[in-house]
Amino acid sequence: MSRRGWLLFLAMGVIWGVPYLFIKVAVEHMTPATLVFLRTAVAAVLLVPVAAAKGQLRPLLKKWRPLLAYTAVELAIPWLLLANAERRLSSSLAGLLLAAVPLVGAVLGWVTGSDRLDWRRVLGLAIGIGGVAALVGLDLGSGDIGALVQMALVAIGYALGPFILARRLSAEPDVHVLLIDEAVTGDDVDPAG
Repeated sequence: MSRRGWLLFLAMGVIWGVPYLFIKVAVEHMTPATLVFLRTAVAAVLLVPVAAAKGQLRPLLKKWRPLLAYTAVELAIPWLLLANAERRLSSSLAGLLLAAVPLVGAVLGWVTGSDRLDWRRVLGLAIGIGGVAALVGLDLGSGDIGALVQMALVAIGYALGPFILARRLSAEPDVHVLLIDEAVTGDDVDPAG
């Protein structure tokens, strides 16, 4: 692998792992419910005024049911379960267990008929899961079964969220992408294209 590839790999590891470390530290000082409330409140304080100023809240009001379902399966429930599980699991194990999200997504796509699993995809998923197993090890130590089940539910929620977006909210403006693009380019992005 090239030096650039290794740097990108290391950067992704840090970007992926640091939030789990912060969650692990935070749940030592507050309840999981408080942590989820604070994460949500900070995001709302930062993003809702921007979305409102861009006129992107009104179109979402008519889609409140799928938006509520998305919020529940992608944010509220997984964040609560994740924070609770990290009270009994290491942050590195929690992050590695979430590598199951692509596997759950592939199975959901196959079950719903929205995606197909050919031998290459199955092989890729098997190699990925094998890599995670090699990193985590097959002996999960004194890991709490309840915490492991919670992490499995988090992976399922994280995989269900994109299905809801694709099926029910795909025509709506993608506020976070617009915000990132605007922050990177400095240009005011038109949501209509």
